[in-house]
Parts: sequence; structure tokens; C-alpha cells
Amino acid sequence: MECPECQTENRERRSFCAKCGAPLAITCPKCGFANEPGEGFCGGCGAPLTSAPRPSEQRFASPQSYTPKHLAEKILNSRGVIEGERKQVTVLFADIRGSLELIASNDPEEARKLLNEPIGIMMDAVHRFEGTVNRVLGDGIMALFGAPLAHEDHAVRACYAALAMQDAIRGFAEQTRREQGVEIQVRIGLNSGEVIVGSIGNDLSMDYDVVGVTAHLASRMEQLALPGTIRLTPDTLRLAEGFVEVTSLGPVPVKGLSEPIEVFDLARASGARTRLQAAGTRGLTRFVGREKELETLHEALTQGGAGRGQVVAVIGDAGVGKSRLFLEFTRSHRTQGWLILEGRSVSYGKATVWLPVIDLLKTYFGIQDRDDARTIREKITGKLFTLDEALKPTLPAFLTLFDVPVEDGAWQVLDPLQRRRHILNGLKALFLKESEVQPLVLEFEDLHWVDDETQELLDSLIESLPAARILLLINYRPEYEHGWGSKTYYTQCRIDLLPPESAEELLAILSGDDASLTPLKRILIERTEGNPFFLEES
Repeated sequence: MECPECQTENRERRSFCAKCGAPLAITCPKCGFANEPGEGFCGGCGAPLTSAPRPSEQRFASPQSYTPKHLAEKILNSRGVIEGERKQVTVLFADIRGSLELIASNDPEEARKLLNEPIGIMMDAVHRFEGTVNRVLGDGIMALFGAPLAHEDHAVRACYAALAMQDAIRGFAEQTRREQGVEIQVRIGLNSGEVIVGSIGNDLSMDYDVVGVTAHLASRMEQLALPGTIRLTPDTLRLAEGFVEVTSLGPVPVKGLSEPIEVFDLARASGARTRLQAAGTRGLTRFVGREKELETLHEALTQGGAGRGQVVAVIGDAGVGKSRLFLEFTRSHRTQGWLILEGRSVSYGKATVWLPVIDLLKTYFGIQDRDDARTIREKITGKLFTLDEALKPTLPAFLTLFDVPVEDGAWQVLDPLQRRRHILNGLKALFLKESEVQPLVLEFEDLHWVDDETQELLDSLIESLPAARILLLINYRPEYEHGWGSKTYYTQCRIDLLPPESAEELLAILSGDDASLTPLKRILIERTEGNPFFLEES
């Protein structure tokens, strides 16, 4: 193919000219359609388009070369199960604005070095949320969430990855602007739909068939995005609604589609961290059943308020209502006068140390996402010293949790293990001292995803509970294991699927009492087996 810039004849099918680096049109090997530079999928037949990597791109030559080891192991271990399956996924396309100008104004190898770092940043954001980068497209990437690693929250993860990507790129862009006078910006597009997973090679390369316009629309969203922005389709928003904040841009004509579709600009993550919180923005249905479980919590509250600290573990499968049970309990009149602090583990946060603890401490110290380091320092210092001057030595530990610089020489010489021990002791001291001022409910949810540091805190704190005015509430799925079962102040509460009468009551609330709905209700109860979340979604 002849390069439009320097007229060099490129004998290999590639995205960029071998001599000058200018983008080349790509002819689809299936239908012969001439696609514009940067296309991930053929505009004629929708087939994936690939191009040979340039010599300086070899570190991005195959997924095996850039996929983190722990994700690679998960993919290879699961490939026998998912090959040939139809999967719901969210597709992400991201590319660098003005890459042609960078290539044209710099030595090709220098330009490629400049582009490689932001591509690496994009990949890191995808991998942080357990997405997979299945293709590097010259100056950008294509990533999948939901396959080959299955995640029920694939759209939320993709949105979070896109936001993290833009945040990281902005930091990198500031550096390149200051040092090299180069402007780096990224545009991102998202769409959700189905793919059929084909074979997965030992090098992690994945063959798949796109169902409908899944990837095509994601690519179009990227092309519609302005530099520094994220565009998504209604299908992605429907799956991530409540977890993100968006602005509608109205119906937009999309190349390849006969009708315009509504396009959304992704602004930020909402405060919701769980499905329950996201559903709360639309209004929760009336709480039904679980009277016995609520009574168990009320009894433990009475014991804890009398200075005999308690642990209550609520165990159940996904969707049975563990979080809803805690919500109904903590907002009841019986907890008036108690300080309630909540921390949640998340499926993509196991590798993030102290994540539930930081979540909880943000509420305790009144820290907002927009607060700078000085404001955070003032809030933590004021709260600790007001509670007890004796907590002053714990200040460096709490500042470290929020990535605030510590100007304490003694803290600087500590090794990581020693700092971890100081943080652990500081947290315990804070909770126990606060419980002397007012009774305290500490709520840790989804411990099946807990990080090691938070687990160690819970193990240590539980040993100190018997003489404290603390009720520790934890919930988790059955696969989680711990060593607290022998404690006399530990209560285990198994929460099962709704019995038929409670399931019928819930469906009556959701759909009404018309007799014509009775057959449908029976089908729903049978299909969902009384899982309240599945009933509500159905």
C-alpha cells in the first residue's frame, strides 16, 4: 500500500508507514473494504482489523507481553470453561489525540517512545479493574471487560477504568507539557453487548466473534469523543447506572447505523460502591422477610451497648440481601446514639491495601474526594486531638493511609513492615477510644474480597472486643474463611433465599396484585429460586 505522505510502497499490511510513520488505510481481508486509519473493525463487514506491529512496538506485540502475571494465570485457568461461550462484555477503545503530529514532528523512534508510555498507562488502568487488552492499535488500545474473565459488573469496571485512565493521562500530560512542550490527550469510547469467545492461545491471544455492532459502536464512540473525554452508549449506561454520573449529548448520527443513538459523556463516578447504593438513587422496594435475622442483630446491639462487644457475621450467596439487611438495621431507631462507620471490599480492590478501612475513615474524618493534602491533614489532626491527645503518636499512620506527606523523622526510618504495624495499632487505638465516648457500629462488607491488611486488622480488633462498646458487623459469601468461630461473642447468621410467601410478597410490591400476573410470578419464583435481587431485576 502506498503511503499518502511520502509515497513509500509498504508491502506488509500495517497501520503506519514503515518509513515516515504516517497512518495507512487498512483493507479488510474478508470483504476488501478500505478502512480509515485507526479503525479497530471493518466498516463494511464488522470483522476485526489487525496490523503488524512496528519494530519499536514489540513489547506490545502480544497480550502475553503486557498482561500482568496474576491476570494471565486466571485467563489460562478459565479458558477451557469459556471457549465457545456467548458473553456479555463492555468494549473500550482509547487512542492518543494528535499522534500523527507527534510522529511527523519527531524522529520516528523518539515519537514511538513518547507514545509508548501513555499506552502503558492505558493498559495499567484496564488491568487494575481486571479487563484485558486484546489489541494494541498503533496509538491506542482495544480492551474487553467481561471476557475472557467473567465479571457481572463489567460495565462499571470499564467506566472506572476509563476514568482512571484519563486521570493518569492528565498527570503524565502535565509532565510532558512542562518538559517537552508536547500535548498528550486521550479519547475513549465504550459500548456493551455480546461476543462469542473462540479459542484462547497460550500467548493469551483471543479469537472471538462480535455479535451485532458491539465493538463497532465502541469504536464509533471513541471517534465521537473530544480529546480528554469519554463517550458511552445507552447499553453501557443501563448496566452502570447509579455508579456513574453522565451528561446526555442527545441523539447523534453514527456511521454504519440507520438511526441516530443517544450518546452520553462520562463525567465521574458516583458515590455508590454497591448495587444497593446504586439502586437507592432510584428508590428501594419495601423490605420483606428477615425478621429473625433483624432480631439477632438487635440482641447483639444490646450486648455491645452494655460494654460486651459483639461480632455478627451474615453469610449468604450473591443477591440474597446481606447489604440490605445491614441497611435496614443501621437506619432503624434502635441504633440512635450509635456512631455507624461502614467499609466495603470490592471485587476489583483485593490488591489495594486498606481499601475498606480508608472508605470507613473518610466518613469518620469527614474527608471529601476533592480535599487536598493540607485539608486532609487538618481534618485528621483536629479529629484525633479532639478525641484524645494521647492519640498524637498515631498521626503519621493516618496521614500515610491518605497519602499525605509525613514530616516525622522517626516515621521516615521505619521499614514497610514496621509502618504496617503502627497503622494497625493506630486503627485499633482509635476505635477503642471512640467507643469509650459513644457506642460504635463497625460494618465491613463483602469480606470474600478483603485485602490482607484489613483482614489482619479485623483479626486483631476482634481480640479486643469483649470489653468495648463495639458491635462489629461483617458479611461475606460462603467461600470466605476465618478463625473467629470459637469466640463466645461471635454470632453467625446464615441468610438464605426468600421463602415462597416472602417472594410472593415482594413480587406483589413490585408488580401489583392483578390475578393475570399469578402465572408469571410463579415462573419468576421458580427461575430465581427466591433470590430477592434476581427477582427485582427480573
